[in-house]
Formats: sequence, structure tokens, C-alpha cells
Amino acid sequence: MPALVDVPSGKLVTNDYQQITLDFTTEWTALHREGAPDLYPEPLRDEIDTVMEGIYRDVNNGVYRAGFASEQSAYEAACRDVFHRLELTSERLARRRYLVGETITEADIRLFSTLVRFDAVYHGHFKCNRWKLSEDPVLWAYARDLFQTPGFGDTIDFDHIKRHYYQVHAGINPTGVVPLGPDLAGWLTPHHRAELGGRPFGDGTPPGPVPAGEEVPATGRP
Repeated sequence: MPALVDVPSGKLVTNDYQQITLDFTTEWTALHREGAPDLYPEPLRDEIDTVMEGIYRDVNNGVYRAGFASEQSAYEAACRDVFHRLELTSERLARRRYLVGETITEADIRLFSTLVRFDAVYHGHFKCNRWKLSEDPVLWAYARDLFQTPGFGDTIDFDHIKRHYYQVHAGINPTGVVPLGPDLAGWLTPHHRAELGGRPFGDGTPPGPVPAGEEVPATGRP
């Protein structure tokens, strides 16, 4: 679970992980880089909050409810919730590039964090295997669109993602064996989502290159 810690004192400031990023967006503006996009535009906040609530409950948290379920009925209920919400989200994104409005918002970032891990870990490790992300044309194109946007895929280490889940969750994967797949090449294929319009960063600008020394190793990239 992410937390904000005051380094000099070592004290916990907050571990309200759903609020931390919103605080960064709304309360820490003096520390934003020049040209930073508005990820939580005030006129759209009610809609963003509504979309994020369903995504968090059924997708972000839903994969964990499925993966750590200790009873068949609890697993099945959680897994159904995951795919029902993904199907609703796929319908929402069929004719719009982003979840809310014409730009990337907090809602897209929160959904992406689960989608980018879906085939690599949640499909197998957490038994969310009704279908793969790559088998839904809309969600797969949407995820690739974001992955190929500066600030998304250039910070994703698939090798680290897989090793974390498969080696840390000993109760689910007692052998600690990490699978070789899936093939990552598809993340770099054309997505054609720009045809739907929209401006990824709105009136802002994209982030610059990943700082030297923080690049994702070749083993973790497509």
C-alpha cells in the first residue's frame, strides 16, 4: 500500500492511497512542473469520481478480491464483478478516447494501473481468466494508447511486476516460479485510438524523457 512519509522525522503523513494522488493534483500545485496537465479538472470532478468509484470497487480492488478469495463463492462473485465492469468500460470507451472528457484524467491513470498488469499477472495469478485484456479489442487498444503515451509505458517494468506478484504471494504461488509470458510485443503495435480525437495532455505538455539511471531495464520492456 502506498504511503506518504515525512523523511526527516520518519513519520507517516497519510496512507489514504485513494486520496494521495488527488492531493498531489489539487494541493501541491506549487511543486508541479511547468506545463503539467490538469488530471482532475474541476468541471469534470463529479463524473471522474463516479467513474473511479466503480473502477476501484470492481477492477482495481476486484482483482485482489478474486485473487485472495478463500472460498469458491467469494472468488466467483469477485471475478464476475471484474469482468462486468470491464465490459461496461469497454462499451464506454468504444466511441471515446478517454474515460472522462477529451484528455487523460485521474480515472484513466487508475484504470491503466490494473490493465497494464492484467495479462501478466491478474489473468493467471489471480484467476481472472474469463478472457485476456488482449482479447477485448477496445480495452486492448485503449491500454496500448496509454502505454505508448509519454509517462506511461516508459516507466513500466513488466519483469518487476511479474516477479513481485509471483514471488511475494507465497500463499497463492508457493513455488515462487515466475512465468515467461506473456509476449510483450503487442504493447507497441498501432492502436488507432487517435482517430477518436482528444488531446492527451489538454493544455499541458507531456513529461520529458525518463531521467538517466531510472530507465526500465531491457528485461522489463516490450
